[in-house]
Amino acid sequence: MSDFDSNPFADPEAVNPFADPSIQRAARGMTRPQGGLDDFNPFEEGNQTKPGGGPAAIPPPRPAQPMGQPAIMQPSEEPPPYSANAAQRIDTSELQKRQEELERKAAELQRKEQEMRNMSFQERKNNWPPLPKFCPVGPCFYQDFSVDIPLEFQRTVKFVYYLWMFYFFTLFLNVLGSLAYFIVSSSGVMFGLSFLWLVLFTPCSFICWYRPLYKAFRSDSSFNFFVFFFIFFAQFICCLIMCLGVTNFTVGWINALEIIKDHVAAGAMMLFIALFFSICAVLMIIMLVKIHRIYRSTGASFAKAQQEFSSNVMKNETVQNAAANAASGAAKGLVNQYGTGNKY
Repeated sequence: MSDFDSNPFADPEAVNPFADPSIQRAARGMTRPQGGLDDFNPFEEGNQTKPGGGPAAIPPPRPAQPMGQPAIMQPSEEPPPYSANAAQRIDTSELQKRQEELERKAAELQRKEQEMRNMSFQERKNNWPPLPKFCPVGPCFYQDFSVDIPLEFQRTVKFVYYLWMFYFFTLFLNVLGSLAYFIVSSSGVMFGLSFLWLVLFTPCSFICWYRPLYKAFRSDSSFNFFVFFFIFFAQFICCLIMCLGVTNFTVGWINALEIIKDHVAAGAMMLFIALFFSICAVLMIIMLVKIHRIYRSTGASFAKAQQEFSSNVMKNETVQNAAANAASGAAKGLVNQYGTGNKY
């Protein structure tokens, strides 16, 4: 080999990889003549000749698989027939009741809206007390819980109204118990006072503590709330005194226990009335606490009540007329005084 064919950068001690005997044998084997494409017949049976190479065993073709349905696991037992049991049945009675209740509430709301529209065009007519038409005295107040009172407070106001009716019934029974006491003891003071309590406390309790409560919830008035708290607490004290019977002027537990020793019938009747007064006192204190909690939850205060009172007083026509008359009288007096002084 000439010097031009030699690699000047080659390592003289490096081994020539083509000098390996195994590589030389493989190179010699590739030069041997082998069967070409002319000797290969793909349609000849048992043909062992492989194109472009030496003899090789060609595996026989696989038999065609018959086309069929895919393998599906068949259940060993048939499932039981479907039957609607008690858990799967739908009870529509409860849904129907709820639907009827919703329809009733919707009708009530529609009635209230219609009544509010009617009241905007015409003035309210008093409907309480419900007196017959032939009575010469007509109703004095307008009362409708569904229209005036918010829905969340209607139950409370209605309960106070029923409490007032129960108190009136107890005062009526007190007259009968005092009459029995008058018969057995020949003392008519208790009977006279019981009749006075019935005539006086029945209208005064309605006007002084029930109506302020009704107005308070109707217009969210702090002043009416304070009026209710003050008078209702005083009513509770009176009912507690009548319940105990600490004096000889009221039917109560003390007087009833003294009378029952000698007169069982009169004493039993007085004990029954004392029980009614006790129930009234308990219900009154419960409602007083409950309404006070409702009042405090609204964020009302005594300052708000004072502000409402002052604004209502100044808006009153009677007060305005009285103030105007007083101012005009004072002005006339000053004019007359100064006019008389100038003359002299």
